[in-house]
Amino acid sequence: MNTAIGIDLGGTRIKGVAVNAEGKVLHQLYSDTNDGDGAVWKKAVSETVKELREKMSSEATVIGISAPGLPDERNTSITCMPGRMQGLENLVWKDFLQQPAYVMNDAVAAMIAEAKFGAAKTKKHVVMLTLGTGVGGAILIDGKPYQGAFHKAGHIGHMVINDEGNCDVTGMPGSLEECIGNCTIEKRSKGKFTSTHDLLAAYRNGDALAIEVWLKSLRQLAIGLASITNILSPQAIVLGGGITEAGKDLFEPLQQFMEQYEWRAGGNKVEILKATHGDLAGAIGAACFAMNKFDE
Repeated sequence: MNTAIGIDLGGTRIKGVAVNAEGKVLHQLYSDTNDGDGAVWKKAVSETVKELREKMSSEATVIGISAPGLPDERNTSITCMPGRMQGLENLVWKDFLQQPAYVMNDAVAAMIAEAKFGAAKTKKHVVMLTLGTGVGGAILIDGKPYQGAFHKAGHIGHMVINDEGNCDVTGMPGSLEECIGNCTIEKRSKGKFTSTHDLLAAYRNGDALAIEVWLKSLRQLAIGLASITNILSPQAIVLGGGITEAGKDLFEPLQQFMEQYEWRAGGNKVEILKATHGDLAGAIGAACFAMNKFDE
């Protein structure tokens, strides 16, 4: 199998790509998710796949799906996704799309793309976080994704930062996802901002509340990343997802907070890298995963 379609099913947008075996993006499409209605996002995925197949003319292909939650052992469906994405749990993708299809956790998919073709290409020990609607995570150990028992490893977004904070979708109080995920921006800004994009626009214009909320979120992110370095001691932490499009407004304050919190034994410090493939990493990784699964 030399080509595949990859779909990244995010809480806000559906990203679709057609890629070849070298990870080159041949075509790409975006559409809105409309998370509240399972029938709507399912139709959007189906139409995205159909349109990409038409662009690829007669080439045989396989579908890879990047989605939040825990996949089953055969990667046919997501078996656990609490709180969001109505209709996702136990949807067997090959039956729904009527063609070979494999699903995997979205952050693990993004890690595969970055490990094979992106920021982590030369690294053996890496942690990746996807900062978007929620916060996903994935772990690379000795050059291989580590998923652990029940495929649950790497859910870094659910690590506790504030034990007195509100509980997230898994029941963890004050999790990293609650601290910086776009899903809580309205709550964190006391109703003033409805998206991280709006918050950042105000931050750049010197809005006092926006500055307070954004820098608090980055300080909490740094505390989470510093904790990861103590547990896993990775060479690098790769950050992807839509929030990383904040660019220097994210990475520069984050580095300052890392200098404050990271334990740099022997002068060693973790590299903080931006994902090469941006918000397409999950779709690219899913496509690569599907090609490999199909060829097994």
